[in-house]
Amino acid sequence: MEMEMRSISDRDIGTDITPPLTPFSFSLHNTHLHTHCSSCFSLITPIIPTTNHSHSTFYCSPHCSTSHSPIHLSSAERHLPSSINSSLLRTALRLLLLHHTTSLFPRINHLLTNRLLLTCQNDDVNETIRLGAHAMATAIANHRGGGSGGFSEPYDNAVLEKSTDALCAVLTNAVEVHDNEGCAVGIAVFEPAFSWINHSCSPNACYRFSFSSSSLLSQESKFLIAPFTRNSQQPQIDCGVSGSSSEFAQGWRICGPRLIVRSIKRIKKGEEVTVAYTDLLQPKALRQSELWSKYRFLCCCKRCTSLPFTYVDHALQEISVLYGDSSGLRTNYKFFRDMADRRLTDSIEDAISEYLSVGDSLSCCEKLEKILTEGLDEQLEENEEKSHYKFILHPLHHLSLNSYTTLASAYKVRACDLSSGDFEIDSNQSESKAFDLSRTSTAYFLLLASGVHHLFNSESSLIASVANFWVGAGESLLTLTKSSGWSSKFVNFDLVLSNIASDTKFECSKCSLMDRFRDSILNGKIKSEDFENVSNEFIHCVSDITHKVWNFLVYGCHFLKSCKDPISFSWLMSIKNSVDVGANDIKTDMCYTHEPENSIGVSDELAYTDHTVAHILQLGRHCLTYGGLLAFVCYGPNSHLVSHVQNILARENNFLFSL
Repeated sequence: MEMEMRSISDRDIGTDITPPLTPFSFSLHNTHLHTHCSSCFSLITPIIPTTNHSHSTFYCSPHCSTSHSPIHLSSAERHLPSSINSSLLRTALRLLLLHHTTSLFPRINHLLTNRLLLTCQNDDVNETIRLGAHAMATAIANHRGGGSGGFSEPYDNAVLEKSTDALCAVLTNAVEVHDNEGCAVGIAVFEPAFSWINHSCSPNACYRFSFSSSSLLSQESKFLIAPFTRNSQQPQIDCGVSGSSSEFAQGWRICGPRLIVRSIKRIKKGEEVTVAYTDLLQPKALRQSELWSKYRFLCCCKRCTSLPFTYVDHALQEISVLYGDSSGLRTNYKFFRDMADRRLTDSIEDAISEYLSVGDSLSCCEKLEKILTEGLDEQLEENEEKSHYKFILHPLHHLSLNSYTTLASAYKVRACDLSSGDFEIDSNQSESKAFDLSRTSTAYFLLLASGVHHLFNSESSLIASVANFWVGAGESLLTLTKSSGWSSKFVNFDLVLSNIASDTKFECSKCSLMDRFRDSILNGKIKSEDFENVSNEFIHCVSDITHKVWNFLVYGCHFLKSCKDPISFSWLMSIKNSVDVGANDIKTDMCYTHEPENSIGVSDELAYTDHTVAHILQLGRHCLTYGGLLAFVCYGPNSHLVSHVQNILARENNFLFSL
């Protein structure tokens, strides 16, 4: 019986549609066992370890220790061998403590196990389940027999079956728990009110986590969703959702991180509520592959079933093909395009992996920008003749977006390395070079945010991603305005500071963004119409300011100079030599190439004026505030990201007052 959650009333964007939900079972990842509280998942200082067993867990307070220690001691997890002891197995063992039968077969605690599909193939998932269930059953036998661990105690098939069910239930229903910085610290399996919310690649809701050692969490929000079976008209009352909030209200159920579901689109009464199980900035093929490998289903949402592909999915996978002396590629386009996609993917992923593992930021920047600028050159054999082709990534291809993210980071790291003074070069020269690298990093942050926003205009469910990218761009722009490198580049820095004070206003006269952000925080809500209006105002303002500073930001970077207008994306152009394919193919009309730098109107000189810093400051404040408004829609007024934006804006106001 397929379950789903539907809205019980009309809901606007930015509305909490569940109260804080408590998990059935949860566990920190091994890497965070000694840095975070095992009960509430908050970062711990000071550490309060338990002393009743050899494998210590740590807590942020006596309350967390008292409430969680019985779970740890009773679940048999201490008997798991260290080589296989993981958050997955610990969560499954803890889920078994709450195990009870249900008429909704095949379910455990009303949660779908998906066992038949997860174990139907001879793959890594099946092997993980087989080995994990065996280790769990042995640990339970050792726990009951008082053994010291290992595989010394025998177990019966009933224990193995329950272990397998619990492990499958965790694999099917668990979500990664992210801390305030976006780091995955553990996993948790939540009650059916959340676990029955299905996936969509164009969801109308998202969720956030709350970390607190207090047992008295706010319950102001109510359940605005109800469980239904697929295609039914009546809610399922006696199915575990209505009772899940009180059934375990005492004891174990006061532990764990909380989860709140929030609308990111208008939701009509009776409409199914959906969230994303995968990264929405991936093209359809990658999303489907990940969903099948993890959950054993293929998404049939509106975005995935659209023919032809949606604009967003076209852009995320688009590769332009240039050819010189053959028209035969038309018949083999898909084959050669897939080949190019694999090779481009390998090249970019190798460069990023090398950067993350070795830390060679210079090599990473050179490799990625070469691929973005020059593409992939191939000699391909067709009809016993070899022809030369060039494959160019679309600027909004998912590999391009990943490259912008990495390049923004790598240039920032290079700038910090130079600023640290570890290199044997003149200090003024070092400061000047570090400033140039910071400027390029900022340009990539801005290109990434505006590129994803361009996709967001067609797919509003990308709101969480674009919120983070606009905040990142805003922070980078504001940091650049305070760089000491200005004085190494431009002598009269006192005049620069004076222009900041005279040119920068606390409020923008052209848009209501600042006011709307403050009002949303104060009132705890924003209407869809107001959000759409302020979004349009924001783009107009940011486009106007970006025109004044983009040439300055991208100076010296060949790839960025080819991106003439990162806000309107008018620089996306058609290639006359591109392969013409049928309308039902994966090719689109969105083609892209790099023209010679001077032909697109970008100056070869550093476009600096005495007002440049003030414009960058204005741009940074707009990007940061808009990112904060998007974060409010996704996560609410008290979320970490919204508070982070407020704190930065407060510091900026104090800085302007001091000039």
